[in-house]
Amino acid sequence: MNKKYIVRLSDQERRGLEQLSAKGKTVAYGIRHAHILLKADADGPNWTDWRIAEAFSCHARTVEGIRKRFVEQGLDAALNRKKREMPPREKLLDGEKEARLIALSCSKPPKGQARWTLHLLADKMVELKVVESISHETVRQTLKKTN
Repeated sequence: MNKKYIVRLSDQERRGLEQLSAKGKTVAYGIRHAHILLKADADGPNWTDWRIAEAFSCHARTVEGIRKRFVEQGLDAALNRKKREMPPREKLLDGEKEARLIALSCSKPPKGQARWTLHLLADKMVELKVVESISHETVRQTLKKTN
């Protein structure tokens, strides 16, 4: 099998990866990726993707992906996971709606209530047509974030 992405580690990179894996003071996938890069080094052991995958209990495509990220984007990209650009769901409350919620929570509570509860705030936000629907948990997270 021809390797499209050849890993060639400098002495400094190799020492850094060996220290990273020896210390064990990082996330587990980072240590595994360091081991994979060390074994894939063309100037070192130069193991095949299948042998590396078998040794570290992962798929050969994982090894290939780590190789590719190292060659194209560098060592940091190969050791760390890619951050999401967008969250899986859009935020329900934008800045304006958050401001309305905070203002509402600072206002006087409804008659018969000593203070605002999360459920009352959620119901009032829907009643005022700020949002179509909202859970008390979203209200809680938003208010917690602003404290």
